Amino acid sequence: MTGSKTETTDQELDAPILAEGVDEEAVESNRRIFQGRAYLLMAGLSTIYAAFHMIALNGVSISDWTGLEIPFLPQFPLETWNFRIVHISGALGLGFLLFSAHTFSDDGTPHKETRLISLLSVLLIIPAMIAGVSAIGFRNLIASGTLPEMGGLTTWAAFPGTEIYASEVWWFGVPLLIATFGAIVISWFERRGRELFAASDIVLALCGIVVAIYLIAIYGTAARNSVGTPFVPVGVAFAATAGAAMILELTRRVAGLALVIITGVFLVYTFTAHMLPGILTVQNPYSWQRFFGHVYSDAGILGPTTAVSSTYIILFIIFAAFLQASKVGDYFVNFAFATAGRARGGPAKVAIFASGLMGMINGTSAGNVVATGSLTIPLMKKVGYEKKTAGAVEAAASTGGQIMPPIMGAGAFIMAEITGIPYTEIAIAAIIPAVLYFVSIYFMVDFEAAKLGMRGMREDELPKFNKLVKQVYLFIPIIILIAALFMGYSVIRAGTLATVAAAVVSWFTPHRMGLRSIFKAFELAGIMSIQIIAVCACAGIIVGVISLTGVGARFSSVLLDLAGVSQILALFFAMCIAILLGMGMPTTAAYAVAASVVAPGLVQLGIPTLTAHFFVFYFAVLSAITPPVALASYAAAGISGANPMETSVASFKIGIAAFIVPYMFFYNSAILMDGTWPQVARAGVTATFGVFLLSSGVQGWFLGSRSAWFLRIMLIFAALFMIEGGWITDLLGVGLAAAIFFVQTVLRPDPDAGISIRGAD
Repeated sequence: MTGSKTETTDQELDAPILAEGVDEEAVESNRRIFQGRAYLLMAGLSTIYAAFHMIALNGVSISDWTGLEIPFLPQFPLETWNFRIVHISGALGLGFLLFSAHTFSDDGTPHKETRLISLLSVLLIIPAMIAGVSAIGFRNLIASGTLPEMGGLTTWAAFPGTEIYASEVWWFGVPLLIATFGAIVISWFERRGRELFAASDIVLALCGIVVAIYLIAIYGTAARNSVGTPFVPVGVAFAATAGAAMILELTRRVAGLALVIITGVFLVYTFTAHMLPGILTVQNPYSWQRFFGHVYSDAGILGPTTAVSSTYIILFIIFAAFLQASKVGDYFVNFAFATAGRARGGPAKVAIFASGLMGMINGTSAGNVVATGSLTIPLMKKVGYEKKTAGAVEAAASTGGQIMPPIMGAGAFIMAEITGIPYTEIAIAAIIPAVLYFVSIYFMVDFEAAKLGMRGMREDELPKFNKLVKQVYLFIPIIILIAALFMGYSVIRAGTLATVAAAVVSWFTPHRMGLRSIFKAFELAGIMSIQIIAVCACAGIIVGVISLTGVGARFSSVLLDLAGVSQILALFFAMCIAILLGMGMPTTAAYAVAASVVAPGLVQLGIPTLTAHFFVFYFAVLSAITPPVALASYAAAGISGANPMETSVASFKIGIAAFIVPYMFFYNSAILMDGTWPQVARAGVTATFGVFLLSSGVQGWFLGSRSAWFLRIMLIFAALFMIEGGWITDLLGVGLAAAIFFVQTVLRPDPDAGISIRGAD
């Protein structure tokens, strides 16, 4: 491998490096950019949406503040299902108004549309309004007290042949589906300027609100008990069908087709499972009414994924937005440059440090690549890294942020929700795996820099460390977050305190947060939350399919059968499924789906719950750098100018040691802090040494010099001995490493002689 340097940007990059704009919000190619009153409207709605969550999660109502009873304002805390329904409905409304069904040209010039499309999109408001009026009528009927009660709950007698049933079908369900599906299809053809609302998107936003009104009303009655049975009200099935369709369309707009296609496969499976052979079959077909009545419940869309997105995820998105408003991201990157920039291949090590800090808060690997990679990737190219390697390093480092405690890109909170294991226990268990991940990437980039004879950055190219140390107080919000969590505060209270601290800390910087900046932070949080909420809701559809059909249990039986042949084969199969399910998806959705399909089988193998879920979580994260669908690598390639597939292969190579780490904590649970302190310490040291040996073997650089091809193979074998964590295997690994060192330093075999592992070079 030979280094390449950029020529056009060298003069620009010779000036001192000061990160600016890392916290700036990236604007997607299909996001509308409003102006004037339209901007004020959307900014207000986004602010209200995010602030509503902060208030609701802390259980404070306007009445508590003012002492006045204002009837139309909600009282907190809200009932759980109602809160989650509002959470999804608000994201749908904001999402459809903000994100177009198509991308805009660079200059924002719209394509011309036919008058027929414009007319149809406007006419669809009529069925949406009919469905809305009907939903409000049902709500008023339920609240009137005229309906009979059963067990203290109002009954909803919507059986075929009754007047209510006819109203649900013809005055609510049919108009709602016409408006929803009609608006989705027309939105693909409707073209408006980037600064204008599209009528079809307004219809979809209205439909999202109508679905919420109806479900909140019906789920407040005894009808909730019929969810998942053939007796679910037909209106629930209509509302769930429309809601699921809108979730899929919004997911397509904000996260691409990958998750939508996977969800579509699961939906098709639901209605064809009775015709399939083997473990995929079910005894009886599912009716449309039963399935969609089941999927929009706490067994599906309103289940674990939305439970986490409506609490922990949006709370930490608000926290991240406050950090962005106070420009803490710029400080993180500048601090990383001042600390690691002088080392050989310095910008690559800066990328590891900065991306780890930013990535644990960011929540998406690809988003973190865009935030920090725009600065680090050009600098890596400058000091000698190839384009594809520069992008690969940033992709691998940004992906690692998702396993960095204490926040772990919100993955830790989903794991806590699914497993019932306390969050603090999960965060502590994640420490050594996270260290192993970043240490492995550090070794890989350091050995690469050593092979190519790269330099570090000059003193005059870097921010002044002494100056940055004086602003170390900018770490206080994260320190408060960690301290509050380990002092026993709830995650919500700890996150709220950290958010307040971010605002207070900003008062000691040039970016002091006043009332206007706080509103701006809430506005930014509302917009940032749309993608992850849509993705979590979409993953909830898959979870609903799995819970209804029981296909997850049948995958578990396959793992059990494989374990009867070979336990390592069962683990390899679980790894492949976790990576496959995670491809093209943000981390939270990838883990949620994989945890439903794979983790139960691992637990049935006798693997501890925490170990099984960490195993699945780790590989769901690594799917972001695993070819052929590696979102983080593709985002990095867009910045570096390299071929996306070459970048994804290079990022896979740089992160190769990370693919071994889950097997390490499977064989030695002390890596997850399960054991005495001496056991944990030994596990951490030997695992780190194993990662070092593996990186040396892959890169062909061992203790200061290049290694011959057969020594590289021996180094990889020595690394594998360190996996199990037993005394005998550890001693074998250390002994083999010593023998390799002796051969390399005394016998000095020619590293260029014989067979060369070109792919690793």
